[in-house]
Amino acid sequence: MSETKIKFELEKENKNSVRYKEIPKDGMPPILGTIYVQKWYAGNSKYLEVTVTKVD
Repeated sequence: MSETKIKFELEKENKNSVRYKEIPKDGMPPILGTIYVQKWYAGNSKYLEVTVTKVD
């Protein structure tokens, strides 16, 4: 198994969700790109970190 932590920053707020854009590591393309998180969970967070685990 391989684990990667991906950082996101606030891009836009919608009615019920918040859009975050990925902060890619130096010289690397984005892994997930953009994610949407429900407002009830995101709250006022400007940044999120998501852990992705590859299961072989």
